[in-house]
Amino acid sequence: MFIIDNPFSLLSETLSAALIQTYVILMLLLVVGGTVIDVLHKKSATYFFENAEKAKKNAKRQLSSSERRSVLVKTVTEDVLTSAEFCNPKRRMSHLLGMYGFVLFVLSTAILVFFYPTSADAGLWPLLWHLGALMVVVGGAWFWFFIRVDVSAEGQPWNRIVRADMFILSLLGTTAFGLLWSFFQSMQAQPWTTVFLILFILASTVLFGGVLWSKFAHMFFKPAAAYQKRIAKADGSLDMLPEPADRTNPADRDRHSMELLRNEPMNMGLGIKREQPQHY
Repeated sequence: MFIIDNPFSLLSETLSAALIQTYVILMLLLVVGGTVIDVLHKKSATYFFENAEKAKKNAKRQLSSSERRSVLVKTVTEDVLTSAEFCNPKRRMSHLLGMYGFVLFVLSTAILVFFYPTSADAGLWPLLWHLGALMVVVGGAWFWFFIRVDVSAEGQPWNRIVRADMFILSLLGTTAFGLLWSFFQSMQAQPWTTVFLILFILASTVLFGGVLWSKFAHMFFKPAAAYQKRIAKADGSLDMLPEPADRTNPADRDRHSMELLRNEPMNMGLGIKREQPQHY
């Protein structure tokens, strides 16, 4: 069965293992270089550190080392590993499928290319490579066809493409074409093997080489921003925003801006979330 076959060992019969490894290294360099250029161009790091310094000056209490470690653990477990910031469970599930699938796909690609470039027996890594690609395809297609805001809420056609879609489409293309290439290669079906190999290489080049024009770099900045947001909440600086109103507090309840809500129940129902936005 093709999902347990090492696709790169078969490819090494046509292309040298050194050439395949060089391509993977080049893609890594493009990601690193593109991310650094993106950070410098958008001044993301400068903004992050300046914002952190401002928040530190406005902090109402100093956090201990144990409290900071606790915030870091929560950031990793909730914001990174489980994507708890997504309120929509479908969006969260599709994101997790794509994220963990992509990690599996990239990790197993590196293992297969550098440790088993010509070996048909590569243990579980070929299975993990195919499983990771399939997870990305399922999660990405779920998001693309059913969850995107402009499609599900604004009535835009599913095939409308803008530059912001570059990341998800190149990611879907890389994994889908990779699966098809592996399948046809195992079946020794030409010319489809060559066609999907070329498409696989093109899509992966756009994915890893297009960091400057996609959301790829966002993945590296997002955990740091989530951590800073939690720190700001814990130390009371709140990113220089006003504290949320608490109607159980008399001082908040009697403010002029709260007059219309003063005698209303605390839980007033689902409101706009009562039904799906399908009225376009």
